Order: sequence, then C-alpha cells, then structure tokens
Amino acid sequence: MSFDTAHWQARLDQLRIAHHVPGASLAVLVDGVVHEVAGGVLHRGTGVEVTTDSVFQVGSITKLHTATLVMQLAASGALDLDAPVVDVLPEFATADPEATKVITTRQLLSHTSGLTCDFTHDTGRGDDCLARYVEAAAGVALDGPPGTFSYSSVGYNVLGRIVEVLTGQTWDEALQERLCAPLGLTRTVTLPEDVLRFRAAMGHLGGPGQEPEPAPAWNMLPRSSGPYGGVLCASAGDVVRLAGMHLAGGTAPDGTRLLGADAVAAMQRRHADSPDKWTVDSDGWGLGWTLYDWLGTPGFGHDGATIGQYGFLRVVPGAGVAVALLTNGGGSRRLHADLSRELLGELAGVELPPAFGPAAQPPAVAATPFAGTYRREGVVITVTERTDGGLHLLYEFVDGMKNLSPALEADLVPVTGNVFAAPGSGAFSEDWMPVVFSALQDGTPCCYVGMRAAPKDSARSRS
Repeated sequence: MSFDTAHWQARLDQLRIAHHVPGASLAVLVDGVVHEVAGGVLHRGTGVEVTTDSVFQVGSITKLHTATLVMQLAASGALDLDAPVVDVLPEFATADPEATKVITTRQLLSHTSGLTCDFTHDTGRGDDCLARYVEAAAGVALDGPPGTFSYSSVGYNVLGRIVEVLTGQTWDEALQERLCAPLGLTRTVTLPEDVLRFRAAMGHLGGPGQEPEPAPAWNMLPRSSGPYGGVLCASAGDVVRLAGMHLAGGTAPDGTRLLGADAVAAMQRRHADSPDKWTVDSDGWGLGWTLYDWLGTPGFGHDGATIGQYGFLRVVPGAGVAVALLTNGGGSRRLHADLSRELLGELAGVELPPAFGPAAQPPAVAATPFAGTYRREGVVITVTERTDGGLHLLYEFVDGMKNLSPALEADLVPVTGNVFAAPGSGAFSEDWMPVVFSALQDGTPCCYVGMRAAPKDSARSRS
C-alpha cells in the first residue's frame, strides 16, 4: 500500500499539537521503502525546527541494538545463550551467589534473570565504564530468583559487557562497526560529542494537558547506561531501518547478511510471559523484542523513555510494515496511541485493542492483602488501605535514583482481582498506569509497576 506523505504529515502535526508534544519525527517502512515526516521544534526555548534528520534519545529501544549484537555473537558460535554468564564473565556476580551460578545470557535477553532495573551508577567516561558498572552491580539485590520476569536494565548492561569481552571492542565501537555501518545508520550515535554533529532534541517536562518546558538537563544518565538505553540517539529513519533488517531475515538493503535467519526468528519467538500485560500493551517477550498480539495479528517492537523524550517502534511482520515515532515530551504516549491506531490500521490492517483502564463500575476487591511496602533497587512502593477500603499508592525513587523523578502518588482503582489502575501519564502509562500484584518465582508477593517486580517487605540486602 502506498504511503501518502502529505496526509501523514498533516495528521502528525494535528495530533502533536492536540497532545502538546513540542516535536516529533515519524518514519514508516512499507513496501520496502522508508518514508519520513517531522514536525514541531527540538527545543521550545530556541525554536529550532524538527527535521527528518534530527536525532532523539531513543531510550530502551537501544536494548534492540544490544540484543542484535549479542545474537550476532551467538549465531557465530562465539556465545552459548544457555550457558551461565559466568562462563563468559567470571567477574559477574549478584547479591545471591547461587543465582550468580545459573543466570544465563538467554535470561538476560528475555528479562527473566531476576536482575533489577533501576540501578544507575556513573563510572565515568572511560572505555572501562561498563566493566566498572558490572563490578559495582555485584552487590545489588535481585528483584527475584532467576526465572522471574522483571524488566531489567542491569541485565542489558551485562549483555553490553559480554559484547565487549567477546569482540575486544567497546560497546560503542561494536555498535558502530557491526551494526550501524553495514546498515547505513549514519544518524545513530552514543557519545554527546557525536550528537553535536546533528540537530538534537531536548526533552520537555510538564503536567498532562499543558505545554511542557525544556528539561533541566539534556541527559542525566552516564555513559555506563549505554547498552540499556541511557545514551543512544538516532533519527526515526535509522530506528525503522534497524527493524527493516529484522523484517528482511537478517540482511541489509545491499544483501549483506548481518544476522542468521534462525537467530532472527529466535528473537521474535516468545520466551517469557509478563504478569503486567498493559504497560507496553504486551504480555510476551522474545529475545530483546516486545511481542504483541493485536486481536489475532502478531507483531513486535519496543518502547523507550528518557527524561522528557519518548520513542516507540512497532513492526507488523505479516504486512512488512514498521513504524518508528520519536518525540520530546508532552502527551507523547497519547500521540503514539492515536497515530499508531490510524497508521497500523490503514497500512497493515491491524486493529489495536482498547487502551488500559478501569470499567465504569469497577469490581469490588478486598484491598487488605495488597497493603504493605514493596522494595527493589532504587524504588520503594508503599501501598496503604484507605478508610473507604480502597488502596493508595506512593511510588518513590530512592538511593542512586533519588533525584531522577518526583514521587508518584495515586488512589488505585480495581480492574480485576489483582490488577489496579492509577491515574497518571508519563513513561509507564497513557491515561491510566497499571499496578499489578503477583508473585515471584519463589512465591514471594510482589508489585509490578512498569513491568518491574518489587518484592513485598523485602529483607534482601541493598547496595
């Protein structure tokens, strides 16, 4: 199906303005051709316009780059996905010595290692930053035993370090040489001095329905956060071209094979289920990819978020369509929801399910069993029972994450027996944020927010 550039330019601008998004860049792969449109400003303070060659912080979409590098090594025979990580990284350690012995690369890729997410540690700008990060993370408490699904950025930094050890390159160098150069991703960079060569987006912050203001800093995350999504910047076109390689069975547009067809298929195969089925509208995970079931139509992709910047990638393999949207604040998730519903419907025949939220008459749920304190590295979640029998949630960043974002406080509305909705917007939600009460692999009660498991009344040591 042909892509009507003028129509989608107009829709991007209309929806961007309606949802108070300062700037956005959209790239669509259809019929083997990449189409790009952009609108708005990169920075409301300077008024510099967004163009299709502008770069944005893509956040956790970077995990796909890291996963692809790891799968290249596995396909070459240099790495056994099911061998313990310590076979490749003898220095790898966790706060649980027994878990350390059995965690595998496949579990890191599928977020089932039990490693936590929000451990940010600045180890400097040197080429040894990842090695030092992995060393520093050795004492950080696990979210749960190996086999437990919990979205893990720490795990992806360990994967980045595996790439370094097996290639003899820094993660940044391996990314450029083994992925970006052969794919022609000329606007995908990881270091701020390289970002300066391009028109770069500034993140914006503000309340729902308001015009956001520029964030206090362009990027607060250190170089050591690279493999999990803290530093990579790219154009929307480059993001969709990476997806195009996976759609093409692992080959670049010039026919160069970058990844074997078996490895491509393995990445898209379900390896894990998540109790939180709503944060990214999916309960399934492959190796790197988020897996979707759009009312019977399969797809894959990933979301990303940094401070005031949000990215979205959706791929419909049956239609050969990929869509990447990069934004710099405001109601970005609402913009994506509206735009993707139209785009995927017209170009791929996809019908998206309704947005997450409570029914007009929520079910009656006993609140007492869920009240308590839940902890994971960098986060404390306090759930209290209100006088009317409902639940109240306080979500606070602590320790190394203390100044990342203000605390979130909300009354919870029941959706099902163990699933609640908190009003709000941002990195974890559109209009409603899912809060899911479940259990770890060992039966310990836990609370999922943002696909991250926080054990109840955890006595695990914390760094």
